[in-house]
Amino acid sequence: MNIKRFLLILITAGPVLFFNAASGQNTPINTPGDTTKNYVEFVKDDFIAASLDSLANLKFFEGYDCASAAEIENIFGFNAGFVPVYADSVYYNRLKKLDAESPIDLKYNQYVKDYIELYAFKKRALTERVMGLAQIYFPLFEEYLDKYNMPLELKYLAIVESALNPVAKSPVGASGLWQFMYGTGKSYNLQLTSLVDDRRDPLKSTIAACQHMTDLYKMYNDWLLVLAAYNSGAGNVNKAIRRSGGKRDFWQIRPFLPLETRGYVPAFIAVNYVMSYAAEHNLRAVQPRFYHYEIDTVIVRDVLTFSQISAMLNLPSEEIQFLNPSFKSGVIPATKGNPYVLRLQKKNIPDFVNNEAQLYAYRTQSELEKEQVLSMMKTVTTAEYHKVKKGESLGSVSKKYHCSVSELKRWNHLKSTNLKVGQRLVVRPESSMPVQMASAKTTTDSPRQVTADKTALASVDTSVTSKQPAAEKDTAHTIAKTKVENKYHKVKSGETLGRISEKYNASLADLKKWNKIKGSTIHVGDRLVVGKIEVTEQIAVTQTEAKPKTKQAAKNLDFIYYTVRQGDTLWKIAQKHDGTTVDQIRKLNNISNDKSLKPGQKIKVAVAS
Repeated sequence: MNIKRFLLILITAGPVLFFNAASGQNTPINTPGDTTKNYVEFVKDDFIAASLDSLANLKFFEGYDCASAAEIENIFGFNAGFVPVYADSVYYNRLKKLDAESPIDLKYNQYVKDYIELYAFKKRALTERVMGLAQIYFPLFEEYLDKYNMPLELKYLAIVESALNPVAKSPVGASGLWQFMYGTGKSYNLQLTSLVDDRRDPLKSTIAACQHMTDLYKMYNDWLLVLAAYNSGAGNVNKAIRRSGGKRDFWQIRPFLPLETRGYVPAFIAVNYVMSYAAEHNLRAVQPRFYHYEIDTVIVRDVLTFSQISAMLNLPSEEIQFLNPSFKSGVIPATKGNPYVLRLQKKNIPDFVNNEAQLYAYRTQSELEKEQVLSMMKTVTTAEYHKVKKGESLGSVSKKYHCSVSELKRWNHLKSTNLKVGQRLVVRPESSMPVQMASAKTTTDSPRQVTADKTALASVDTSVTSKQPAAEKDTAHTIAKTKVENKYHKVKSGETLGRISEKYNASLADLKKWNKIKGSTIHVGDRLVVGKIEVTEQIAVTQTEAKPKTKQAAKNLDFIYYTVRQGDTLWKIAQKHDGTTVDQIRKLNNISNDKSLKPGQKIKVAVAS
């Protein structure tokens, strides 16, 4: 597989530095036949170390520590945290024993030793996490390696590739446990869509890896060359063979391979050693939440989301995501003709099967809110604009679009009536309710002739100028005069400031400020200010009159101030308060964009009087 990462060990002429676990320092080691005194510095961790680091933030391990000595037999009697150090001869003899039992050439040298020290010393804690994940994935790997008649030791290759992180992704785009690139994955039937990535599916990617390595073995008939080709691509291995003079031994063609591949095979051999001799290095697996034998599958035949499964079966969403990493957005896009496999713990399978129909129909609260917002968006009218031409004024524009000058100023946040040529004016705001024109002439000529919904007009902001019925003269209209008054509450027995603040959605600080209360003591019968009321009077006037002729009955609109909280939407706020709607909240607060709400913002909310 053509995975282009970079080895971060800088190799130049001369001997190599390796990390001495006993001294904690880099020590120069002369390569065979070398007589120079030039040394190479270990700059930073290579891509294999980076794969291990990806496990540090894997949520699957949160809250789980290494198993204690009581839980896992400590055959060597090591104390927790003790790091054993061994001589080269010990490593050599142990690997020689492993080599005798494997068809893969497991040779010991300085390159292999460097990676043994990476896994057993520098990254011990992360290696212990890998050992925990191995209890989930290795039974699956071994089953299919055996099915394809391949060496079982190849299961360790996934540790080198991804550190057994199912959602690992390389900088060049390789993904999953076996780190398939897009093109290579497609050639082995691993599908990739906006919602599903089969490269992250443990079963499908394992089958693809077995098939890919089987094909490579037919080409090279040498497992170390197979590993090199899996990492860098067959093309790079073939070029290295040619440049070496036709040699087909990994260690002989190694100088001609890409830098990453030079360390890839030694890392694989080192993982074989460390996983086989973990107890000798006092490495103790971080125990997983569940094991391979505790996982089962169920077929999903309709669209289902992780949030539906989590809410209805009471399962942690991160557990569902961990077991099903191929679903990138938490959505299973299944249909009758294209079902998908869902992995769950065996103990949760009966609940899924018994409630399958209800699961497909179930909608979480967040999904219902999203559907409600989408439904509301379909009914919202778009704003209408006018580009100011030379000689036009607010008065002429208001006549053209049958609205008032005050409405134009409010919709466009204008402080004066001055206009500029080319200025873009809102002449009908978004979500506004179109109204019937005043006279028979305007109804005929108007490009916006619509019959107003009287019920809807009742909820429109009372500061907006309303039109007179068509039977009256064009010059007659009404204006709304609004004033704000305090809303009061009489304290009853057992009530506290806290309860009153919750009842009226007012903060304790506001209650104390409005009522000049220094402490928290209130008394039965106290009359407290708990909010504000808008009192609106509709006054009929004509263009030639400067004072009102008649007064209509006052209309009282009770409201409170509500402090916006994190995650609030207009729909959520409307649901919390009886007697109000999303449209009323918009009108009361001149809100044109629902996304403009910010936590801590105070808005007016109408309440039932």
